[in-house]
Amino acid sequence: MRFLLSGHRPTADGTFMLASLVLVVVRVCCRHAWIVMILALVLGAGGAAYTAAHFRMDTNSENLVSPQASWRQEVLRYDAAFPHQNNLIAVVVDGVTAERADEAARLLAEALAENRTLFTSVRRPDGGPFLERHGLLLLPLADVQKTTEQLIEAQPLLGVLAADPSLRGIMTALATMLEGVEHGQIQLAELDAPIKAFADTFQAVVDGKPANFSWTALIGEPQAGPPPTRRFIEIQPRLDYDALMPGEAASAAIRAAAEKLGLTPQAGVRVRLTGPVPMADEEFATIAENGGLLAAFMLVAVLAMLWLAVRSVRMIVAILVTLMIGLVATSALGLAIYGAFNVISVAFIVLFVGLGVDFGIQFCVRYRAERHRRDELRAALAQAGAGIGGGLTLAALAVAAAFYSFLPTDYAGLAQLGMIAGSGMVVTYVLSITALPALLALLRPRGEAEEPGFRRLASLDHALARRARWVLGAATVLGLACLALMPLLRFDSNPLNLRSRHSEAVATALDLMQNPQTSPNFVNVLRPSHAAAKELADRLSKLPEVAHVLTIDTFVPDQQKEKLALLADAAGLLETVFNPLVRPRPPTRDDIASSFEATATALKEAADSGSADQAAQARRLAALLERLATAGPADWASAEKAFLPSLRTMLDQLRAALHPEPITLDTLPPDFKRDWIAAGGLYRLQVFPSGDTLGNEALNRFTSAVLQVAPDATGTPIIIEESGKVIVSAFLKAGALSLVLIAVILGVALRRVGDVLVALAPLLLAGILTLASCVLLGIALNLANIIALPLLFGVGVAFDIYFVMAWRNGQRKLLQSPLTRAVITSAGTTAAAFGTLSFSSHPGTASMGVILLVSLFWILAAMLVVLPALLNVARGRADAAADG
Repeated sequence: MRFLLSGHRPTADGTFMLASLVLVVVRVCCRHAWIVMILALVLGAGGAAYTAAHFRMDTNSENLVSPQASWRQEVLRYDAAFPHQNNLIAVVVDGVTAERADEAARLLAEALAENRTLFTSVRRPDGGPFLERHGLLLLPLADVQKTTEQLIEAQPLLGVLAADPSLRGIMTALATMLEGVEHGQIQLAELDAPIKAFADTFQAVVDGKPANFSWTALIGEPQAGPPPTRRFIEIQPRLDYDALMPGEAASAAIRAAAEKLGLTPQAGVRVRLTGPVPMADEEFATIAENGGLLAAFMLVAVLAMLWLAVRSVRMIVAILVTLMIGLVATSALGLAIYGAFNVISVAFIVLFVGLGVDFGIQFCVRYRAERHRRDELRAALAQAGAGIGGGLTLAALAVAAAFYSFLPTDYAGLAQLGMIAGSGMVVTYVLSITALPALLALLRPRGEAEEPGFRRLASLDHALARRARWVLGAATVLGLACLALMPLLRFDSNPLNLRSRHSEAVATALDLMQNPQTSPNFVNVLRPSHAAAKELADRLSKLPEVAHVLTIDTFVPDQQKEKLALLADAAGLLETVFNPLVRPRPPTRDDIASSFEATATALKEAADSGSADQAAQARRLAALLERLATAGPADWASAEKAFLPSLRTMLDQLRAALHPEPITLDTLPPDFKRDWIAAGGLYRLQVFPSGDTLGNEALNRFTSAVLQVAPDATGTPIIIEESGKVIVSAFLKAGALSLVLIAVILGVALRRVGDVLVALAPLLLAGILTLASCVLLGIALNLANIIALPLLFGVGVAFDIYFVMAWRNGQRKLLQSPLTRAVITSAGTTAAAFGTLSFSSHPGTASMGVILLVSLFWILAAMLVVLPALLNVARGRADAAADG
């Protein structure tokens, strides 16, 4: 390490040759400044024109991972077998009553099915004619028996309602129930729930509030499973992958249709969208939220840091013009290579700006120092090129190598980012030693009255020289302590945790995950035959991590003979109930008013036979009915709207449900078969996890258990877990490869292993400190913030090389030198540009901003404190060896 540490420059040194080459390039560019700038502007204009004409975003996240991975092959195999189940929008319809939810889902599905422009498929997985008629057969035998018994018990009530589905018929049915109380056949307590339900609905009517009555809840008891007032619509939209939000038009059409149909909370219906398409779209919308404000703050902060660096409007203009030319040229290059940017590779803009500004600042600050020494513009520019050329070239090569190291990974999105960003580093380096000095020669900034260093840091320079061993000892202890924290570092591969939980799609998905039967975290398995599917379903059902397994056989129920007999008996008893031979004449206004008054009288008489609370509810309903008896047409219309549509829906459903036919595989509707048997004869199994489906650990146990039995399984939990492994593996492989490449580049240039180790040690320490800070701050690495690491590695490598090259060229008082101003303001510019991300409402983006700020802090600490101390210690050893 003698040459590095003694400060003598060997004439055959690779860095000296680089500096000489850059010196020649800068001189030529300054001499022919107009020609260079014309060529640069032509390059920028051509790049801008090509980018504008060919710009395209591939927002399909499935293309981010190489299709060669085995689990990706299973995803592609499943998508090919069941293409109608890929890229879905799940519409969740919640009604205040089960009948209102049914009606709303039916109306919305019918309206959307007519729009063939935006939707390729619209279906109701939990509704439709088949399930309305055969749904009871799919229940366990005990539930079928219980349901038929409840219907038979409700025969008097149902008979009145079916014969006279009007307000008069409803009052007659209620009065009939009260007669049972009067004759001692039932207790008032048995009618407490219906009376309260009637009273609450009529109270809403007289108060002018939305009112809906649930007849299903009145007659039957709730079943296990999804909420009885929730229905689903599955929609496959036509996606526009050239748009930032491919499903935006489809989602907007769904919301517009719901609004047009009056399916609003005010009308007792809540329509929400979730699924992979809305979640991806909302993620981009969240990222863009407050984008204008953050961009304005970022621009002001960047300009402020540039001013602190160069103190010249002309130099700032030169830096920004050079940066924009490089940016559009790199954009055009990326589009020419790949045809489109993806959601990862588009981050090259962030990387290019961060490091492109750094190269410009380094050159301009060095130019300011040279201009202070010699007040001649072109000579100062040439000497700046000679002084910074070696370090700038090595930094560009090292950073480009760091990005190119992503090319061999299976993470296709990151590989594209590496190619484009690495090429961008070459572009910005070339422009920094050609177009930038040429433009400065044309703009002719003023001379420098003083050297642009930090004289106030002279005392720190001396302290680090005297206490270098103490500083290195403290850094070593700190580094070892941070290494001990590494096992606690978490990687969160769940993309839900990157998204705002306030967005509709995410909030709805989390809501669905509360119930194992509606959780989207299920797994699909394909088998080549019916027998193989049945055998695997039996094995999977026995796993404790599995709640239940659905197959085509789920919809061919067992014990059909017994169930059909029960339903046939009930249908025979209730035939005249649902289809009365004689119906009363339509009620008049006087008939309805009289029925209100008669029922009110019966309620007051029955109130004397119940407890205080039951009597209070009965008298409350009686008072409401007496008020309605004399109310106007508007209140009666509201009452009819609250009770009659749901009554008709309930009666129609019961009529259909009592007359099912035997179900076989052959009689299942084609859309059911299409969901479970592929055209090529593959049979599908749908496996649901048991217990909590919100936590990563539970899902990982579930997927591991399923994969042990069925290694070819696929689905959301497996995709999340496997893609996380691919991403982590990509960063580990790329990190190791980039470290090797950078070490080789530095080795070729510096010629000594010891010099290379001195150059890399502070960077490794900064990385360890950054990861340890994530542990202490409770920040998990995730699929978003991990993208910040290439930028930070690139910035750290560049800063490291600048300092080492300055020391190698004989500069000792590093902290008070212009180089430190360049490094600090460059880091400040990067922090200003990307630190604002920490204020984003998108959790993943915000965590990226936090890691950027934390890493920049530790990089500066390592470069400004640890590296000078390391260089001083190494110098002392080299001097001692030379004296010996």
